Amino acid sequence: MKRRIIFITPLLYILSSNILFAGNGNKISYSDTAYMLICAALVLLMTPGLALFYGGLVRRKNVLSTMMHSIIAMGVLTLEWIFFGYSLSFGPDIGGIIGSLKLSFLHNVGFAPSKFAPTIPQYVFMIYQCMFAIITPALISGAIAERMKFSSYLLFIILWSIGVYYPAAHWIWGGGWLQKLGLVDFAGGLVVHATCGLSALVAAILVTKRKSFMKEPILPHHLPMVIAGTGLLWFGWFGFNAGSALSISNVAVNAFLTTHISAATALFVWILLEWKESGKPTTLGAATGAVAGLATITPASGFISPVSAVIVGLLAAIICYYAIKLKDKFKYDDSLDVFGVHGIGGMLGTILTGLFAQKYINGVSGLFFGNPKQFLIQIIGTVAIAVYSLIATFIILKIVSALTSGLRVSEEDEFNGLDISLHGESAYN
Repeated sequence: MKRRIIFITPLLYILSSNILFAGNGNKISYSDTAYMLICAALVLLMTPGLALFYGGLVRRKNVLSTMMHSIIAMGVLTLEWIFFGYSLSFGPDIGGIIGSLKLSFLHNVGFAPSKFAPTIPQYVFMIYQCMFAIITPALISGAIAERMKFSSYLLFIILWSIGVYYPAAHWIWGGGWLQKLGLVDFAGGLVVHATCGLSALVAAILVTKRKSFMKEPILPHHLPMVIAGTGLLWFGWFGFNAGSALSISNVAVNAFLTTHISAATALFVWILLEWKESGKPTTLGAATGAVAGLATITPASGFISPVSAVIVGLLAAIICYYAIKLKDKFKYDDSLDVFGVHGIGGMLGTILTGLFAQKYINGVSGLFFGNPKQFLIQIIGTVAIAVYSLIATFIILKIVSALTSGLRVSEEDEFNGLDISLHGESAYN
């Protein structure tokens, strides 16, 4: 009995004490830490949710290869993030351009808080941001679905994260030049959605069209899967946006409300537009509208009021609805409308933040509330990220093409389907 007491007593002490956070000056909030761990898990859930969403949108012969684009990102980009991605994004600033490598392999990253999140361990902030770094390149895969070599894609997301995502994250969130300029992007309108959407446009053009594009109908093979994926994305988005407050606070509550309101508004308006134009409301339209509303509210969610979120959702539906029709006009094959939804939505939301932000919510006012300078800064940041993403992605894809002997699968492999030709398996036996 005594031996059991001797063993259990120190164990209980460890579980109930502050030993986990020793050396941090007792600044850590247990409630904030728990909240952020849950939010990190929610953001991670978005990536398999994206796999379902994208997987249902493609033809049945390509469902597994499409889902693999998201799943592999969870593996390789986690390793890249802890090796040097976190350091490049949030390490000590070098000239406003990039973080240093002082935090590589999580050196000097531990249980003490960081300047970016003073009430949670830096480990928690690091892993939360890791989930953003995972899903952003995975989003691009929707533009090149059903035709890109897996080896090319894998090398691309590794290089793209280094060349585009980490610099953008540092510029806007890690103390870089755009943050110093005063740009605000609450949860990734530019860092996530604009970078991936604009890069997706470049990828869709350089990888070139599917052989059947505009020659025969290319229809989603499993719409229930798309709806399931939409639900997981919407659910996870609360961790994405409300979690970006980095604590349990009024700002987190505001971000939660605006996220849901924008998504709901965009879903409804998208259905009305579709109903008016085609005569039928569709589940695919509902799913696409919801994601457009979620992407567009992301940069604004922590700065605008719930009523303003209705306007953001309305504009997201209208503008993104017509943006996805550009691919038919200009004949580029953005397979799953990444540019039209995420690229346009992310840039639109960033600019709208400069209009609708209110100081009482999170310390920033926009043009409509007496601060025209903020609106100008938002436009400058949007243009800078757009130009950089387009040019950097073009260069990266050219490098990848040279190293992997081309970006596309063979015509025979495309015809047979990428599930069998690249992965040797089939979703439906």
